[in-house]
Amino acid sequence: MVDYSIWDHIEVSDDEDDTHPNIDTPSLFRWRHQARVERMEQFQKEKEELDKGCRDCRRKLAECQKKMRELELSNAEGSKSELQRLQAEAQQLKKEEKSWEAKVDELRKKEKNTPWNVDTLSKDGFSKSVFNVKAEQAEEESEEQKEKKHKTFVEKYEKQIKHFGMLRRWDDSQKCLSDNPHLVCEETANYLVIWCIDLEVEEKHALMEQVAHQTIVMQFILELAKSLKVDPRACFRQFFTKIKTADQQYMEGFTEELEAFKERVRGRAKARIERALKEYEEEEQQKRLGPGGLDPVDVYESLPAELQKCFDEKDVQMLQDTISKMDPAEAKRHMQRCIDSGLWVPNARVAEGAEKVEKEEGVYEELKEGGSEGDKAAPE
Repeated sequence: MVDYSIWDHIEVSDDEDDTHPNIDTPSLFRWRHQARVERMEQFQKEKEELDKGCRDCRRKLAECQKKMRELELSNAEGSKSELQRLQAEAQQLKKEEKSWEAKVDELRKKEKNTPWNVDTLSKDGFSKSVFNVKAEQAEEESEEQKEKKHKTFVEKYEKQIKHFGMLRRWDDSQKCLSDNPHLVCEETANYLVIWCIDLEVEEKHALMEQVAHQTIVMQFILELAKSLKVDPRACFRQFFTKIKTADQQYMEGFTEELEAFKERVRGRAKARIERALKEYEEEEQQKRLGPGGLDPVDVYESLPAELQKCFDEKDVQMLQDTISKMDPAEAKRHMQRCIDSGLWVPNARVAEGAEKVEKEEGVYEELKEGGSEGDKAAPE
């Protein structure tokens, strides 16, 4: 036979009670239900506390027994008193464990005798939701394909993209995208980002901030499309509806993202300017290099002050006198560096008739001996 005794202790549903006509029945049902829910929460809290206390007691007992076994195996001097202390502690913990278990058993009996109600009669066996979404593309475009696609798109719609980037009002932006839905894509966002950096490099800061605003608008639309897993063209109206009626928190998020983007643009523009200056300096340095591949600026700065003065005043006699007073090896090294950098140009006779070794040996001697001024070239 079927045992129906489990249905003997069921708390009657709130809405099955008859109430006095003068009593607000919905409020009474609500209060009863709230009181029952609070009792259930208090019971659950008490149950969790007992379970936690029982687990902690068992853990402490296991640790105490482990220490006792370690002491018994070690046989160390003076461990006897410690072993006795641990044994006493273990006995106390066993008593506490039995006390906790008794409390848990008592609570379980209380739970078993508690009448069922509408909140405890049944529970979810399982909960599952399935969404039929569009499958993502298995193959991603290569970088070369993306670059080609971006270039083609910009060539075709650059004027329309710039028009969108110059708009200020939400309604104007929405109308522009409604008239040109093909602009709602990654290519437009990428073009606007590059345009912002170009404007910052050109020091058009106010215009950059305007275009940056529209860039974040486009990026927010694309992010919304990703979260909804729909085509961006199908949800840009939803974005404008949301942004125009947004609460303070949503607007603060938009503003924070905009300010962060402008800072990134400034950083990228600064890096581009520094890179361009570095490339320009390297090109200028290459142009300055002398016949020996040395930079005349670097060579001049490495010369002693007395030699620098000779080149500043372009005085050949002063240069000859200075060289004669210097150590021959050091003077020869400096003059060779001057030739390699183009600071000093040897005379035509040496340049045309002498071999390279003879030229290196003769330049210092020529200056030292003070040959005729017509046979030498002046410092550059």
